[in-house]
Amino acid sequence: MQEEQFTAIRTNIGRIRTELQTHPHVRVMAVIKTRTPEEINFAIRECGIDLVGENRVQELLAHYGDLDRSAELHFIGSLQKNKVKYIIDKVDMIESLDSESLAAEIDRQAKKHGIRMPVLIEINIGREPSKGGIFPEALADFCDALTRYDALVPKGLMTIAPICENKEDYNRYFSEMATLAKTVFRQKFPSDEKPLLSMGMSGSFRQALENGSDIIRVGEGIFGKRGEPYKAPQQT
Repeated sequence: MQEEQFTAIRTNIGRIRTELQTHPHVRVMAVIKTRTPEEINFAIRECGIDLVGENRVQELLAHYGDLDRSAELHFIGSLQKNKVKYIIDKVDMIESLDSESLAAEIDRQAKKHGIRMPVLIEINIGREPSKGGIFPEALADFCDALTRYDALVPKGLMTIAPICENKEDYNRYFSEMATLAKTVFRQKFPSDEKPLLSMGMSGSFRQALENGSDIIRVGEGIFGKRGEPYKAPQQT
């Protein structure tokens, strides 16, 4: 990797951290889709990133053996039931729980490994048919269903907001997420801990911060434009 790429990663992370000075509790997740292990480990070892997120099971498996595991690893993409078994013992949290059938499989695989898996419920806050996540109106019933699964630990909510040309339009989506967390989720899962809100990406994290996000997920804003999916080098 060229030195200027490392410099850009360091500069981008520094810029984001400056913006987070008034939000000291917020964690920056480096989204590692298509990135090389060298890029990812530089962000972890040299720039203090302690949380990374993976969108695809295949890339997670390709990355996994070379990742610096001092950082937490969350799965944040659409997860098929038949792929749960490949990641259940590799991730620290699954942020994209969006169906009871997926919950049942995560529970089953977690019990096989003797673990309890922290999860975030993915909310389709824009009610977009093409996206995953449950609609806000279904959250209460979904939370009730999750109480059947002992190996799941619901920690809060995640969303991918619709793309908004006017940045201020993100506020209505993120405000609704905050309300869902404070009312429905907290009522169903009472705890001394604040429900986690994972919301806001490279183009929307500032509005997410204004509405109480705890985790912002930044990929291109750290590493630059994405390339092709990462594939581990062939062993010789």
